[in-house]
Amino acid sequence: MTKNSKAILRERVNQRNALLVPGAFNAMSARTIADLGFEAVYLSGAGLTNMYYGLPDLAFISLRDIVEHTSAIRDAVEIPLIVDIDTGFGNALNVRHTIRALERAGADAVQIEDQTFPKRCGHFSGKDVASTEEMLSKIKSAVDARQDSNFQIIARTDARSKYGFEAAIERAQKFAEAGADILFVEATESMDEVRALTRLLDKPQLMNIVIGGKTPALDQAELAQLGFGIVLYANAALQGAALGMQKSLSQLKASGRLDEDPSVVVPFSERQRLVNKPFYDGLEKTYAY
Repeated sequence: MTKNSKAILRERVNQRNALLVPGAFNAMSARTIADLGFEAVYLSGAGLTNMYYGLPDLAFISLRDIVEHTSAIRDAVEIPLIVDIDTGFGNALNVRHTIRALERAGADAVQIEDQTFPKRCGHFSGKDVASTEEMLSKIKSAVDARQDSNFQIIARTDARSKYGFEAAIERAQKFAEAGADILFVEATESMDEVRALTRLLDKPQLMNIVIGGKTPALDQAELAQLGFGIVLYANAALQGAALGMQKSLSQLKASGRLDEDPSVVVPFSERQRLVNKPFYDGLEKTYAY
């Protein structure tokens, strides 16, 4: 029997060879990620907030927003899909509803964090974290709510910034005991901390590389050698897209015209290929009357 995307993702993460996962902010960016040969994609809450609403990552998105975009991405790509659910949109009961809704929408894993509401980007100042007991109840609820045992729960702690590295490790250990499949210690601040994570925690781990953020960037090869399950670049596509928009529109503003210059914009034909127009051309012929 062919493995589903949930089983494929679990197997790849358990290999602990730093599966490289870029973040998407909509279905088009997810298609680009899959088209370039990446093995999995992550729906970024920050990316969705920035690109959908033009707002900072300060808890402005809703469960409905996340479900809508998860469904669109699932329809656009076949590779495994990890979804950022922030703090789970409420208490343990709300988390149960969130898990069920996203599993139906096509998520293969979710990432839930222990910040208080309203949450903020993990690399912003001023974060606060909920009690360990509150987060444990959410993790247990998420584990119980999933229908497919290969649907993975990624438990993130933001305690490093408020209470220090040792406290974050202690929380992560408790998250593992509660049933989390993958652990995520956010915003580590030194190479020594990054290198200590896989020595101190047994479960597969996610390393989040925020371009310009607090965590020092390491090559994927070194993170694979350390035994990380996932290396996440949650908003690399977003930052690249923003630069591309600035570059092309600045040229348009300066010159009053914009030609099909592949150093500035993708050609019209490439844009159509990325959204799978040839497939729909074929369907149109199939159903012609």
